[in-house]
Amino acid sequence: MMWFVHAIPRVARYLIVVPFWLGLSMPAWSAGGSQALGPAALRAKLVALGPQLASNQFQGPLYLESTERAEQLEGDVYALVKHPFGEVSAALSDPRHWCDMLILHLNIKFCRARTAGGAPQLDVRIGRKHDRPLVEASTVLFSYRAAVVQPDYLDIELEAADGPLDTHDYRILLEAIPIAAGQSFIHMRYSFSYGRTGRVAMQLYLATLGRGKVGFTPVAAGSPGEPQSLIGGVRGVVERNTMRYYLAIETYLDALSAPPSQRLEKGLEGWFAATEKYARQLHEVDRAAYLDMKRKEYQRQLTAP
Repeated sequence: MMWFVHAIPRVARYLIVVPFWLGLSMPAWSAGGSQALGPAALRAKLVALGPQLASNQFQGPLYLESTERAEQLEGDVYALVKHPFGEVSAALSDPRHWCDMLILHLNIKFCRARTAGGAPQLDVRIGRKHDRPLVEASTVLFSYRAAVVQPDYLDIELEAADGPLDTHDYRILLEAIPIAAGQSFIHMRYSFSYGRTGRVAMQLYLATLGRGKVGFTPVAAGSPGEPQSLIGGVRGVVERNTMRYYLAIETYLDALSAPPSQRLEKGLEGWFAATEKYARQLHEVDRAAYLDMKRKEYQRQLTAP
C-alpha cells in the first residue's frame, strides 16, 4: 500500500485533468474495434436516430451515448449542425483549426499544430479548470490524420499512444456528411484505455470532487418535484466531457460567421453559454473567470516558443 500513499499528491494533482481524459479516447482501434462508420452507415444512422434527434433532453437535434468496458471508456455524439458541409469540411480538415476549437474547452491550456516526421501533429496541454502556469499541465501529442476528405464525406482521426496517469491509446474520431437545407450530420467519438494508476485516480476523483456529479443518460424517472435521476460514475464523466468537446466544435463553427478578429470572443462566449444550458452537468466556473482565463491562454498559445 505504500506506493498508493506516495501517489496521492500526484493523483490529486490530476483530479481535474482525469475527468476530461475519461472521455477522450477509445480502446485501441485494432481489428474488431470501433472505427468510422463510413458515409453509407452514417446516413443509415441519421435515419435510425430520427426520433431521438427530434425529441430529447437536449432540446435540439443531438444524441449522446457512452460505453464502459474493462479499463476502456468511449463516448459518442451524433448531431445535426446548421452549417453547410463545405464549411464543416474546410474547418475540421485543417489541424490548425482544431487548436482554435480545443482551446475553448475548460481544461485545454494550450494547443499547437506542428509537423513531426513530415506528418501533422497536435501538441496539446491539459490542466486544471483554473488559471495556472503551463508547466503544471500534462502534454499529450496527437497524430492528426485526414483519413477521408471527399465532397460528400469527411473522416478526421487523432491518435495519441500515451497520456497522464497510465492512460493510453487515445483516439478522437470525427466524421460528417452533408444533408439537405445546408446542414451537416456529425458523428464525434472519443475514448481511451487506462491502467492501474488511472483506475486509482478515477476512483479517487469519483469519491471526492466528482462525487454526486451526473451525466445525461436517464436511469430512473424522478419523483414529483424532484430532478430526474441521471447516470453517474465514469459514464457520467465521459458524457460530460463528450458534451464539452462537442460544444467546442459547434461553437467554433458558429463563430466562423464573425470577422476573423472577433471569432475568438464569439467562440468563448458561445462555448460558455452553451455549457450553461446544461449547468447541472457542466457548470464549473463563472463566466468572468472563464473568459479571463481563456483570453490569457489563447495569447500564450500564440506567443509561446
